[in-house]
Amino acid sequence: MYDGLCIMYYVVVIVGVVISAFAQILLKCSSADTEASFVRQYVNWRVITGYALIFSALLMDLYAMHNGIKAKEVSTLESLSYLFVPVLSIMILKERISVRKWIGIAIITSGIILFFI
Repeated sequence: MYDGLCIMYYVVVIVGVVISAFAQILLKCSSADTEASFVRQYVNWRVITGYALIFSALLMDLYAMHNGIKAKEVSTLESLSYLFVPVLSIMILKERISVRKWIGIAIITSGIILFFI
């Protein structure tokens, strides 16, 4: 059903989702900083890097869609961010995720798997 080249483009989308998740963590870290001025809150390395990473993830999605991956498949795979962001939050920010949220993450992940079966 899927050939090796096609699978590579799905991997590109998933890598883009992981990059986007890292960007969201960077932006959250930046929002916790209380800088001296309004401008410094939005013009610092975390914000600039975060938005650059989000833009690069967008380019990866466009590249995959240009090479035959359907937009509905890309948008479905983008839902993996609901899995990656909490996992990165636990690893990097040492946040706690409630059981209720883990159940929601499991339901979302199951839906993604069912979509591709």
